[in-house]
Amino acid sequence: RTYQAWYGVPQSRLENNLEAMEQTVISSAWNEEQRHHLLNADSRTYNPYTYKNQVDDYTQNHYQLHFSQQLSNHLVANAALHFTPGKGYYEEYLYDEAFQNYGLDSVVIDQDTVGSSDLIRRRWLDNKFYGITYSVSYEKDKIDFIAGGAWNRYDGDHYGEIIWAEVAPAPHEYRYYFNNGDKRDFNIFTKATYSFSDKISGYLDLQYRIVDYRATGLENDQFNIDVDKTFHFFNPKAGVMVSVDQQQQLYASYSRANREPVRNDFIDAREGKTPTHEKLHNVEVGYKYVSERVQLKANYYLMLYKNQLVLTGELNDVGSSIRTNVDKSYRTGIEMEAMIRINDRIGWSGNVTVSRNKIKEFTEVLYDFGINWDEHLAVENKYNNTDISYSPALTAASGLTYYPVRNLETTLLTKYVGKQYLDNTANEARSIDAYLINDLRITYTLRPAFVKELAVSILVNNILNETYESNGYTWGYLGGGTAYRENFYYPQAGRNFMAMLTLK
Repeated sequence: RTYQAWYGVPQSRLENNLEAMEQTVISSAWNEEQRHHLLNADSRTYNPYTYKNQVDDYTQNHYQLHFSQQLSNHLVANAALHFTPGKGYYEEYLYDEAFQNYGLDSVVIDQDTVGSSDLIRRRWLDNKFYGITYSVSYEKDKIDFIAGGAWNRYDGDHYGEIIWAEVAPAPHEYRYYFNNGDKRDFNIFTKATYSFSDKISGYLDLQYRIVDYRATGLENDQFNIDVDKTFHFFNPKAGVMVSVDQQQQLYASYSRANREPVRNDFIDAREGKTPTHEKLHNVEVGYKYVSERVQLKANYYLMLYKNQLVLTGELNDVGSSIRTNVDKSYRTGIEMEAMIRINDRIGWSGNVTVSRNKIKEFTEVLYDFGINWDEHLAVENKYNNTDISYSPALTAASGLTYYPVRNLETTLLTKYVGKQYLDNTANEARSIDAYLINDLRITYTLRPAFVKELAVSILVNNILNETYESNGYTWGYLGGGTAYRENFYYPQAGRNFMAMLTLK
């Protein structure tokens, strides 16, 4: 049960820009109470939600039955049954909601026709997820072989209820929409690893997958859902590993993967657009070195996409990211990792990824409400060779560990994330600044007689009290002859502390 904060903080509030905050109020159609809250809130902890029960309340129960049988010295069979029911809602207070948005008629009070009201609604999810997984594995001499599969079903009801309204146009707990999503997922696979010699081995992994997805009923925005899609995927993988000597290894792999769109992709698709599945071709080549004091790893990857589902930078009305297909895109880069034991007291580990993440051609869609705000026209802007949203070109991390005395460990953790764009237009005005943060972890370990191990850890996160945002979103429109853009961010905590006790 958590309080809602997915709306984020407007850039205007973060920058204490009074003029821009007034525009935020207009763009978001906020009332005077919401305006006052925005103008007088703390810039980094602002939350537009002030209703005390603006919560997400959801429960899952997990039931699993696992079976394993040793059929022979080389053959093992495994199977598992699972069942996960879940049910919950999120509750929200909304101002001046039009009754027609809930399938309701206006009401007459003292000869006045009332067509809207403040109200409280709950949007429910009541779902069941169940299925079976199974496999048989064989291992002998030069070959490791496994074959198996799974069948899973997700059955989810989505519905909304009005639990209170200042002007009550309907009975208590009136259900204003209901729809069902039914997803069935079946796959079979086989994977074999074979050692050709002491120095060379390879593997082949083949998977066939069928996804059947159906959704029917009335959605929150009072439109009918009718999705009936079946996807057939063949996903092969192959790789080879070469041991140069006892310390060095080379490897290369190729894989093809497919991924289906999810429910939100269908619900949030722009008018006239139907989402389709992604296709990915992935090639990787790498090198690994391992010695007593040093471990090094370098990996090059090239990921070529067809119809990749990329984030547009917008959120839907429940805070989920909206995605859209792009025809051709790619990700390519080099990943490097290192671990060095400098001496008995000092050790260091780190990694860095340098990448390019590009869309060959992206079409941005904005809606133009016209000079007089009485139109609704789709305007398309095309961008070539643009950056994929939320994809920094540089990320890095470091961990420097020092053992000053016996049983005491101190580690300085450093993380760097490069600049990210909030949408796929590579516009500097819609981006997340790069950030560098440091955390300190101190752990003291004892081995008393009454337990095997007792460890106490203190974590000081963001020890330099950096001001940064790790995520955000953006949206825009045209109206009155002007283009309006709004950025929202999720500010992260300054210096903060945690303590942890571990017993074994």
